[in-house]
Amino acid sequence: MRLTLGFLAALVLTTTFTPAASATSEPIRETAWVETGTDHDHDGKTDRVAADVIRPGARGRVPVILDVSPYYACCGRGNESQKKTYAPDGTPEQFPLFLDNYFVPRGYAVVLADVGGTNRSSGCFDDVGSGTAVVNWLNGRAKAFDAPDGGRPVRADWATGAVGAIGKSQDGATAIGMAASGIDGLKTVVPIEGVANNYAQLVANGAPLATPENTGSAFTYNERAAELCKPFEADIKARAGTSGDYNAYWRSVNYVPRPVRASVLIAQGFGDAVVAPNQFADWWAALGRAGVPRQAWLSQAGHVDPFDLQRAEWVAKLGRWFDRWLKGVRNGVENEPAVHLETTPDRWADVRQWPPATTSATFRPSADGTLGRRGSGTATVVDDPAIGREQWATGSAAARFLGAPLTSAVRLAGSPSVTITASSDQAAARLGVALVDYGPTEVRATANYGSGIRTLTTHSCWGSSRPGDSACFLDTATDLVHVDHEIVAYGSADLGHHASLRHGEPLVPGRAYAMTFDLTALDHVVPAGHRLGLLLGGTDGQLFDPALPPLGDTLTFDLARTSLTLGLTKPEH
Repeated sequence: MRLTLGFLAALVLTTTFTPAASATSEPIRETAWVETGTDHDHDGKTDRVAADVIRPGARGRVPVILDVSPYYACCGRGNESQKKTYAPDGTPEQFPLFLDNYFVPRGYAVVLADVGGTNRSSGCFDDVGSGTAVVNWLNGRAKAFDAPDGGRPVRADWATGAVGAIGKSQDGATAIGMAASGIDGLKTVVPIEGVANNYAQLVANGAPLATPENTGSAFTYNERAAELCKPFEADIKARAGTSGDYNAYWRSVNYVPRPVRASVLIAQGFGDAVVAPNQFADWWAALGRAGVPRQAWLSQAGHVDPFDLQRAEWVAKLGRWFDRWLKGVRNGVENEPAVHLETTPDRWADVRQWPPATTSATFRPSADGTLGRRGSGTATVVDDPAIGREQWATGSAAARFLGAPLTSAVRLAGSPSVTITASSDQAAARLGVALVDYGPTEVRATANYGSGIRTLTTHSCWGSSRPGDSACFLDTATDLVHVDHEIVAYGSADLGHHASLRHGEPLVPGRAYAMTFDLTALDHVVPAGHRLGLLLGGTDGQLFDPALPPLGDTLTFDLARTSLTLGLTKPEH
């Protein structure tokens, strides 16, 4: 994440992105290769990030909307997996998503930057370093050139220096990391389903979710980086370790505790199993404690951009948000309700805070299969890594405990926690827990990594189309399914980390250990007549890499010393 500062080039030697002398309404499309100040691929040259620029053709200085991504060539962006395309002379042609189509005619530049080592960038996967280098260039503090090697210097003298970083998934994680870096000029970030704590994304409370071979960013690399970046990736894996311990590396990529100077508009789906909602909840709470201007767009969907949930409302919100924080327009957006919340499928409400004020309630399981105020007895589970929590919910490979039918609807909100007391007959054991709403209902189809939306054949258009870059996108609709249960929160842990995430230890077979950890955050209304269920198991086959070695253990849960704590309140809407 090293930055290049203090760049000043003589005007006579600098190529600038300026419009032709005659005014034109056609946007200017260019690429700047921005120096990052690093040589991660060890080729003896300073790494350069390819920043594709589209900006108004006949205006003065404009603010920038920036999306830094590794996916512009390998995988695409948005519901239609759009990739960047280029004219025969290398000029950027298709800019994925609607940002360029909608915002460039409204006086913004849009910059789509390739993370180091991906698409047309050199270097290796340093996403935050790639993004901050571009912000530095846009503020005159870093060098850029008009070619990937050599070339003439270029300046962003058309930019005001005000930058907003936006993006979904990895792009959202990069925006969060950029905000945590404190980079000057980054005025706002809009992370969508983004990771704030990389440890929690890749390690479940001491239990690594995948083998080292199945982690990392190698699948996004261009052909050159795939070879040159092997030492870079190996170094990261070595620093991360395989023990599951929360070490210096994981602290360096945990952005939750870092101070943030930019405002934040964050989007998250409570049904997202790709980036679990505790990523949002933990960072949201930290932003609130620090007094950061923040708003949230929360749905019951999976790993989905709000553009594919409420298209008109989201685009309008982005317009007001960027106008306020990038142009300084006093439009009052910061005074709007802090949270736009989908309470049940397609029912939305604007609320002033999240989570709401709740009453804490603790439930305990009993050997007779009930879930109530008191717990008793034991339960035994044979670990089976081939079975996951959805199968647990129907009675396979986990112990199930049910509460009494609810006499009235109740809203569960916030981050539930569990305290598990268990012993294993082996020196290692994974714990798996799920909270289930049992009862017939209709929900977004998010089970087993579903998105909760379906793609239609009609289109809607958002901004100005150009040859090779349409502003029209396939419409979407809610994907509903009738179910008899819904898993609303879950979590896993390594029992060997019961005392501390910093240091795991081998278990003494037969000895009971107590461990407390959070489940995924939720905002869920349980209807009257439904029952809450608690599932206790071992390895969650939906969460853990099947290439991990099976532990082959049998767990015995001490139910009198096992509990679930929830935040409860009455449904408001």
